[in-house]
Amino acid sequence: MPKLKTKKAASKRFKKTATGKFRYSRANSVHILGKKSPKRKMGLRKQGVVDSTNERAVRKMLPYA
Repeated sequence: MPKLKTKKAASKRFKKTATGKFRYSRANSVHILGKKSPKRKMGLRKQGVVDSTNERAVRKMLPYA
């Protein structure tokens, strides 16, 4: 059985948690922050968890995570 390749773009975006779920950082939190409210920016700081419908796809992209 050959080695499986990791999708490098996915490895930069997702990290596996101790429980086996995948975390990601939210979009729209890097620039053009002046027009966004403090409440919205505070929410963007939190890490998101990949939904169960997309988890299988992320697992395939990161075979050794």
